Amino acid sequence: MKLSIGFINDVHGYMEPHPELFYDYQKEYVKSAGGYARIQTIFKKIRAENPNALLFDGGDTFHGTVPVVQSKGEVLIPILNQLGFDAMVGHWDFAYTPRHLLKLESQLNYPVLGCNVFDEQGKRFLLPYKISEIGGLVIGIIGICSNIIDKTMPEKFSEGITVTDGIEETNQCVRELREDAVDIIILLSHNGYPQDIELLKKVEGIDICLSAHTHKRMYEAEKAGNCIIIQCGCHGSFVGHLKLDVENGMITHFDYKLIETDDSLDEDVEVKDMVEKSLQSFSEMKSTVLGTTEHILHRYSTLSSTMDDFLLSAVNFATDVDISFSNGWRYGAPIDVGNITLWDLYKIVPMNPPISTTELTGKEIFEMLEENLERTFCAEPMKQMGGYVKRCNGLRILMRIENPPGYRIQEIYFQGRHLQKDKVYKVAFLTEQGVPKKYGKNRTETGSNAITAMTYYLENNFNIKRSEDSFLLV
Repeated sequence: MKLSIGFINDVHGYMEPHPELFYDYQKEYVKSAGGYARIQTIFKKIRAENPNALLFDGGDTFHGTVPVVQSKGEVLIPILNQLGFDAMVGHWDFAYTPRHLLKLESQLNYPVLGCNVFDEQGKRFLLPYKISEIGGLVIGIIGICSNIIDKTMPEKFSEGITVTDGIEETNQCVRELREDAVDIIILLSHNGYPQDIELLKKVEGIDICLSAHTHKRMYEAEKAGNCIIIQCGCHGSFVGHLKLDVENGMITHFDYKLIETDDSLDEDVEVKDMVEKSLQSFSEMKSTVLGTTEHILHRYSTLSSTMDDFLLSAVNFATDVDISFSNGWRYGAPIDVGNITLWDLYKIVPMNPPISTTELTGKEIFEMLEENLERTFCAEPMKQMGGYVKRCNGLRILMRIENPPGYRIQEIYFQGRHLQKDKVYKVAFLTEQGVPKKYGKNRTETGSNAITAMTYYLENNFNIKRSEDSFLLV
């Protein structure tokens, strides 16, 4: 028989078409992509071509834009149910506490899976897997939620739960599903592409891995051992379509296409109407111009980010400090050259976090950045805990990525001179991911927040100019 799989991951709350970053052999450029109405057009086509179709959401769904954050994900429920997914997994979906995710799941027509998420009694918090029968095939679908939920994310993400890397649990699920005589096993994972490749070396019996978290655009499906693996970018700008020929419970042939959700696609009328109604109250925010940029603002670069350069320049300006830090967030659709609106600012930080200050020694800055570099580039995939590299402003860091843990930073410059390890520096930061609690003294909330700081900055610097990258590979 022929089986079709439609897959999206890491939409991050982007309900409508938005600017998306693309590349050619010379440059970066921006064009329109995304939107659930375009995604539904593709899904309907997949179903029309083959009724034996399954649709999956790789998670990072219930967070990322201001309408979704303000409603704690509730605004998405009718839209997601209309698309008709078969299952999802999560990461930022735990942002409003795990209990709230259960509330959201109770309103969905499909489960949130997570074989590696446990409550305080050691019992499974979510369903580990589901079994679907389609076209005479029995298909097992195992879910893995991001293993960093209880390790690097804010505390409320993991209230009352613990999260493992999923290797042991996935092995157990495979055994159980094979005992139930399933034909095909699909792994729906939000651990990340490097982590999934590592897991597939240690778990036998998975036929297909739908990977998420690391925003990798896979224009071709890859094989990890006998397993087919795909991942489909982010922000709903791409849909993965995997076509399979299955005979006697074995995949004999597959074909894969990464489909851009660009302007060439018609928008599904019903879903478009639902999205527009959900966004009506934000129209003024979209039309409020606060400044301009002469270059693309994005955070699609691992080491430094033009979007976060602007954000942290504003934090420095608003707090009158010279050094600032924020998390290496992956999500946030690009802002193209031209006007910057209030809506754009909320794309950068939809949760509008407060700005805090603390006092760090130069030694602590070195240690904090080395810890973050190891979490980003660790040679052991299951110990990678990104996001991208921590963003900073006011420092120039020369590093050697090939060096072992704790030895990657060659030197740090501050105001043209070497950072002094025994000196104390006042720094500003956004969220505990910017400066973890174990670092610094005299932590103080400034009373200001990210949106206020960026607005104030644009009032005094209407046109954003490009900054020098903070991290430099040498």
